[in-house]
Amino acid sequence: MTAATRRQSVDALVEAFRAGQRGALARLLSHVENERPAGLRAMSTLYAQTGRAHVLGITGPPGAGKSTLTNALIRAYRAVGKTIGVLAVDPSSTLTGGATLGDRIRMLENYDDDGVYIRSMATRGQMGGLSIAVGAATHLLDAFGFDVVCIETVGVGQDEVDIAEVADSVLLLQVPNLGDAIQTIKAGVLEIADILVVNKSEIPGAHELVRDLRNMLRLGEHGAWIPPIVETVAVSGQGIAELLKQIDRHRTYLDDSGEGERRRQRRLRAEVLRLARRQLAARLDEVLSDAAFAAPMDALLKRELDPLHVANLLARQVARDLSSNHP
Repeated sequence: MTAATRRQSVDALVEAFRAGQRGALARLLSHVENERPAGLRAMSTLYAQTGRAHVLGITGPPGAGKSTLTNALIRAYRAVGKTIGVLAVDPSSTLTGGATLGDRIRMLENYDDDGVYIRSMATRGQMGGLSIAVGAATHLLDAFGFDVVCIETVGVGQDEVDIAEVADSVLLLQVPNLGDAIQTIKAGVLEIADILVVNKSEIPGAHELVRDLRNMLRLGEHGAWIPPIVETVAVSGQGIAELLKQIDRHRTYLDDSGEGERRRQRRLRAEVLRLARRQLAARLDEVLSDAAFAAPMDALLKRELDPLHVANLLARQVARDLSSNHP
């Protein structure tokens, strides 16, 4: 396939996407997840259509009921006429690298609703609970016109803080009787929470967990927004109406206070840095593996040069390459 033919193919896919064809959305999501040129080109074209969706992040330890809560939110948003796109980040399959079962399970309840789109994405070894492609996928769902984009993270535990770099409102789930509740909500995760959700609140220990969370909030430092605590039983829908109310209240706060704009600036800066670092890392690997760079590596092996000196040589070579390619 020639370059011109590839461009025509991507252009046709973008037009189908703009016409609301879900098949085009699915194909573009696959392209961006696999970092194919078609996905990158389409993303560049469609980015101007983003910025309308409210992005929710749902995080918390395994067993907190994130998927059940996500389904409850889908039902609640659809009941008020809002469309919702869901990115469910799942553990990677050790055989294929793809998401493990994910959307084949989650789609069962909502597969025939045109106002809902659910997509599983694999972590592919990425730490922090997110796939590297989640940012681009979120932009695509936003550009497609969904009112709400919900990102359900894989649930890796205390270090799962990357969700704050892509979500407008972060929901941190906790459930009673998962051991020491205080240990599950150390500062790194608690600080990113905009709303605290105590799920499975019908079981013993829920009141004690709510009490502990309130005490932790008193000890922490907060600005104008103090995270509310919402008790839910996601499987039955109990508390979901109150959760939607708090999500709407947080969105209003973001808009009225200017915090929403500040967060978007921080998120876009983080996304640009993340993408630039990824490209630089790939180019560093290329130069390091090139035969032309063999001499410094040989000198390193012979201890004629030290690792920092070779690293500086490598960085300067990449900088020269980038400068010559982009005058």
